[in-house]
Amino acid sequence: MRMLWKNIKGLVGAYELPPTYLSGKEMRNFAFIENAWLAIDNGNVVDFGAMSDFPGITDWSGLDVVDCSGRFVLPAWCDSHTHLVHAAPRGREFLARLEGKSYQEIAAAGGGILNSAKALQQMTEEQLLGDARVRLNQVIQSGTGAIEIKSGYGLTAESELKMLRVISALKKEFNIPIRATFLACHAVPEGDWTAESWTDHVIRELLPEVAKLNLADYVDAFCEKGYFGVENVEALLKAANQLSLSGKVHVNQFNAIGGVQMGIEHGVRSLDHLEELCAEDLEALSENARSAESPVFACALPGCSYFLSIPYSPVRKLMDADVPVALATDFNPGSAPSGNMGRVVQMGMVKMKMHPLEAIAAATINGAAAMGLQHAAGTIVPGRSANLIVTKPMDGLETMGYAFGEELVEKVFIGGLEQ
Repeated sequence: MRMLWKNIKGLVGAYELPPTYLSGKEMRNFAFIENAWLAIDNGNVVDFGAMSDFPGITDWSGLDVVDCSGRFVLPAWCDSHTHLVHAAPRGREFLARLEGKSYQEIAAAGGGILNSAKALQQMTEEQLLGDARVRLNQVIQSGTGAIEIKSGYGLTAESELKMLRVISALKKEFNIPIRATFLACHAVPEGDWTAESWTDHVIRELLPEVAKLNLADYVDAFCEKGYFGVENVEALLKAANQLSLSGKVHVNQFNAIGGVQMGIEHGVRSLDHLEELCAEDLEALSENARSAESPVFACALPGCSYFLSIPYSPVRKLMDADVPVALATDFNPGSAPSGNMGRVVQMGMVKMKMHPLEAIAAATINGAAAMGLQHAAGTIVPGRSANLIVTKPMDGLETMGYAFGEELVEKVFIGGLEQ
């Protein structure tokens, strides 16, 4: 199918030769063309430009002309941190929090990640895949066109491999780029396990199997008090690097314990959460952004901050320090039960004081780069798959933050096909 979208009020993120990512101070300069046109053929972007420079149409055969007056066209969202494959919701724990219990108290009483793990261990692989398929279709409908999905709710070798096989099946079934992350150290399993013994078990037994079966693109861990310490995560990252697997780390969600500097030293792709960020951590990230050929991305998860009523990541400080920032949902059943990236972009503006173009850049070009998909997603480029969002009529991009109660994505296209 050939399509010409004309009179686009604002075309966002369109490049002939796109950058790999945008550093913090560059994010406000994400490409933007007022009153634009876009051509699509056979599911791929063909060309684009300003209406004032439109070259005209020489071949009308099979051409569908779409008037996008008042609407903005963006790259589909790139969600670089999700736990989309999981078991049952945890609404009862939400009620417990409303009654005054903290996230840590709920976890200590056998809730939290351990609760999800018990439910997941009892599910068949087919059940897990069926539920994940429904969730993935839902987030695509809301505008997501590339996604990272983690394991981590299995907490046994068998169940972790089951989760990774489900993610592999989703990769084959869905026409969007998907990254698989082995969240090897998420919580200490019940029984006689300790953080040290589980980490050692993962390194000796499970990690080599995951690498041999090619089930993961990244390896991750939850570096936090009461979960896995800096030494545990460092050992895991060293072992992953020896198997040519890059790392990501959940870090500084509740406490700053040195995980940021450790992750940078071991070349992780991204450091995620960062709600609690000390001066030393900020300086380490800034220095890395200035000097590294491939900088570490700071991935903020405002949905988690909103749902748990914890601080928001200091994104403004990170961008002012020129650190490349990504925004993601953290979609999971306990601390962020929503996969809607549009809401995340809204929170980026409202709660993190991001300019609309900064928030959109964090959710597209930088989100793609934070999961190594900069070649396939995050920008609108001739020859690339037409994974696109068309908004409802809006006065400006700021409406995406201002009208926070509205769903402003009107249509989603994956491979040039409306979803």
